[in-house]
Amino acid sequence: MSERRDTLKHFLELPVIKTLNKADIEASIPHRDPFLLVDEVRVLEEKKKYLGIKHVRADEYYFKGHFPQKPVMPGVLIVETISQAFGGAIMSQISKGGGIPLFLSIDSAKFRGMVVPGDTLEMPIEILRLGKISKIYAEAYVKGKLCTQACLTFILGENLHA
Repeated sequence: MSERRDTLKHFLELPVIKTLNKADIEASIPHRDPFLLVDEVRVLEEKKKYLGIKHVRADEYYFKGHFPQKPVMPGVLIVETISQAFGGAIMSQISKGGGIPLFLSIDSAKFRGMVVPGDTLEMPIEILRLGKISKIYAEAYVKGKLCTQACLTFILGENLHA
């Protein structure tokens, strides 16, 4: 893996090739509200580097129970948001009907800060391997502060989006 220091800063300096909005993402993966978590994906280098964006709203369903007095976005949903950003981006670039990425593993996940209503998650995603089995390294930041990082491995599963 390449050097991880200042990943967000580096990604923000890259030119945006195109931006995928929620409708574009919905055209690529089968997730829907309330479980479609990613709002936007910026393509920085096709099939290599992306920046996922999630605007964390106070009315998100999971805040009712996690935790009512001090709402915090669950770490597993941060990882899911990253995976949806990857899935939406990569599936928009490869053949429709080719399947969807399904988790094989979540490695070296670290949670370094809380994500609360009103935050915007910025998620730099780097593809380390792309194919039937793909691997990414991703981080999630709030206001420039690293809050989550992980290596995620996916298998290209059957098409559920028909």
